[in-house]
Amino acid sequence: MNEATQQWNKCLEIIKDNISAEQFATWFEPIVARSFEDDLLILKVPSRFFCEKIEELYYNLLTTSVRRVFGPNVRITYKYNVVNNDDTSGVTLPGDDSSAGLRHYLKTNKVQPANPFDHDEYEDIDPQLNPRYTFENYCASTSNRLAVSIAQAIATNPQCHTFSPMFVFGDTGVGKTHLIQAIGIKIKENNPRARVLYVTARVFESQYTTAVRQNKVNDFINFYQSIDVLLMDDIQDLAGKSKTQNTFYHIFNHLDQHQRQLVLSSDRRPSEMDGMEERLNSRFKSGITVELEKPDLALRRQVLDLKAAQDGIALSDEVKDYIAKHVTQSIREIEGVLVSLLAHATMLNRDISLDLTQQVVANSVRVRKHAITFDDIAEAVSSFYHLETDQLYGKSRKREISDARQLLMYFAKTEAQLSSTNIGLRLSRNHATVLHACKQIEQRLSLEKKFQEEVSQIEQQLRSL
Repeated sequence: MNEATQQWNKCLEIIKDNISAEQFATWFEPIVARSFEDDLLILKVPSRFFCEKIEELYYNLLTTSVRRVFGPNVRITYKYNVVNNDDTSGVTLPGDDSSAGLRHYLKTNKVQPANPFDHDEYEDIDPQLNPRYTFENYCASTSNRLAVSIAQAIATNPQCHTFSPMFVFGDTGVGKTHLIQAIGIKIKENNPRARVLYVTARVFESQYTTAVRQNKVNDFINFYQSIDVLLMDDIQDLAGKSKTQNTFYHIFNHLDQHQRQLVLSSDRRPSEMDGMEERLNSRFKSGITVELEKPDLALRRQVLDLKAAQDGIALSDEVKDYIAKHVTQSIREIEGVLVSLLAHATMLNRDISLDLTQQVVANSVRVRKHAITFDDIAEAVSSFYHLETDQLYGKSRKREISDARQLLMYFAKTEAQLSSTNIGLRLSRNHATVLHACKQIEQRLSLEKKFQEEVSQIEQQLRSL
């Protein structure tokens, strides 16, 4: 019996005294201590699910026991086999790929729910953060590297006001919520006493409505003005709510003037938020505005590698390549495909093969045999309107050329999923011109039947590629 096993048995004795015999037999008897070196304890567990349940149900008991036996600086890493009894399929997982520091702090300190009407009784509040939304779990590539770099800079030094407010925008499922919560988690890890709060705009609106009804608007404002780092998700949901916007405007100003950090997310850029007061919009634009684009191929592949490792799924390179090439809209969509794939493989008792992957992906997304490119669209539009492709890239303002150019911009956004900035660069225009063009096309589509038919014909041509 090696030393690690002897020490682990001492831990088990402590644990056995604190839980029922049935719980001990279920969750701790299957664990084997593999090694202990340089304060790192490696525990062999049956599966990733097993590891997650241990951390969820017995985190405090486990950490207290191993620190008592192995020392206060011990770190736990779990190891499990993706394929039973096959050590070559082993996966190593840190003690918790969520923020153990944040979880431990919330469990061992008296924090109240984020209640804007009763904050004086407590020194600290629950930040409403998901411990799994860490930077370590966030994949970065060309499509989001700028946003990630700025977020990490804020998290490292929240006192620096250079990037406040940070306004993150992008389509649904591209990782906005994860990114802004990662900022809050890192700040709480570095300074547990910092008053950090994550809140959605809808929750903020609901709280404000309650404050008005209970005649506690001053308490509501005072609470939010006491926050050190305010992370507000889906800010576009305040559009059209003038009284809530007015209150948020005053909170925003107070936090900004007192060098507090604000991080906001939205599914659209500030200039596109109809129903938002201009004075509030101008505050959004006063800091740094950054876009999270749809995940590029490299990012999609990274996400697959990370999620597969976390879930203990063995995916071949051809399966990963197929998913990465065909599931392109969002990270959330990739996660959904992986969940479906694992469920199908389990229920059907099948390996995760390319055939099974193709079936699952076909049920989840529209699969194209050919990824539509900007050049494909330019060629299709120019051909349909009997123009030279070069004319679309030129400066001509002739009606037929200008209309075709606007349609090229529209298709580049809807079919090729390119950003407004990227499209503008291709045509030597700015992103505002692209946004205007897309709105013009959408307006024409709602009014002109003949134009609808033309657009439909070009769409069919593109989707047949």
